[in-house]
Amino acid sequence: MRVLVIGSGGREHAIVWKLHQSPAISRLLCAPGNAGIAELAACSSVNVTDIDRLIELAEAERIDLTFVGPEAPLVAGLVDAFQARGLAIVGPTRAAAQLEGSKVLAKEFMARHGIPTAPFVVCDSPQAAHRVIASGRFGYPVVVKADGLAAGKGVTVAETREQAEQAIERTMVERAFGAAGERVVIEECLFGREASFFLFTDGQTIAPMPAAQDYKRALDGDRGPNTGGMGSISAPELIAREVWQAILDTIARPTVEAMSAEGRPYRGVLYIGLMLTQEGPKVLEYNVRLGDPEAQVILPRLETDLVEIGQAIVAGELDRIQLRWSSRATACVIAASRGYPGRYEKGFPISGLDEVAAMPNVVVFHAGTARSDEGEIVTNGGRVLGVTAWDATLPDAINRAYRALSRIHFQGMHYRRDIGT
Repeated sequence: MRVLVIGSGGREHAIVWKLHQSPAISRLLCAPGNAGIAELAACSSVNVTDIDRLIELAEAERIDLTFVGPEAPLVAGLVDAFQARGLAIVGPTRAAAQLEGSKVLAKEFMARHGIPTAPFVVCDSPQAAHRVIASGRFGYPVVVKADGLAAGKGVTVAETREQAEQAIERTMVERAFGAAGERVVIEECLFGREASFFLFTDGQTIAPMPAAQDYKRALDGDRGPNTGGMGSISAPELIAREVWQAILDTIARPTVEAMSAEGRPYRGVLYIGLMLTQEGPKVLEYNVRLGDPEAQVILPRLETDLVEIGQAIVAGELDRIQLRWSSRATACVIAASRGYPGRYEKGFPISGLDEVAAMPNVVVFHAGTARSDEGEIVTNGGRVLGVTAWDATLPDAINRAYRALSRIHFQGMHYRRDIGT
């Protein structure tokens, strides 16, 4: 079987790493990939949103199955285009991907179907948004969300009226997130413990993945700006059994059933960002793909062949697959460039990777790396590496990840020291 993975980050490296373990694969490709992915798969320079060239690549390489990593090509209609050419691909259609592509659509969808989430207001102009803030109807802190895709950085949790107004100006007037900021959602801030809930689905059957927890803030103690994720953990004990059942009954199944009822069945991977409140689990947001860095802690726990899962999703036969998951705990710590999520420099050599590769129960997923003209692996992004480790218990997995990370160095390397604690 010939398999293509679309994307270039740590999530895609984790997908390629898991697929590489499948005996069914005869050729594995990635577009565009990175320096770490290139050690496991042939890489093409095609951009993730160049749909025509991706189709050309898939047809030229006689690809049997494609996995899509990032959200942008899904929202742009990549799956629709592949399906129109008879190419098997794992992911939601453009209509279904709007669960992530539009925060407004997602919130209104939840309101229509009684899926628990925070009270909200949609604002189409900065004036309307400022009026909502001035009314004080949601109190403080209050959440301001850009409607469209913003690379995980379009959400502001404002502690004061001044911070909320600044977020509105930055999003709707200065257009820090481009067209994504044409509208905003202003909503009540939920309190509790955050959790990441993922599932595979073929539009009917739901196959939940192990729970994970993501750490979004740049600095220790959940301080600093939001990032794409500075680390994550996964362990059997993260979500109590009764809470897990409540998520399935009140959120996960109703979401998939409602999408089918609205005529846009959801197939692929669905992420549900949750706040576990005193009133029960509530939805913070949907994503239409595996999370990053949650994929780096979930996929090492997967014991079922990912190729089989992908084929079953495409065929609408997920009910015939019995997913198997390891009971081990996993932890991932992100090594980022100095300045991330703001401006940062690239091109710094990375040392210690060979040493870490020899360590047991550890894998380094490349997020933003490249090979220099001299053949060195160098930094090429804000989030550079995801050091993932697994062990029998979560504290042991965390300690193992940090021991591995201590052997890796590049100029300006920054990471949180409190992942999982």
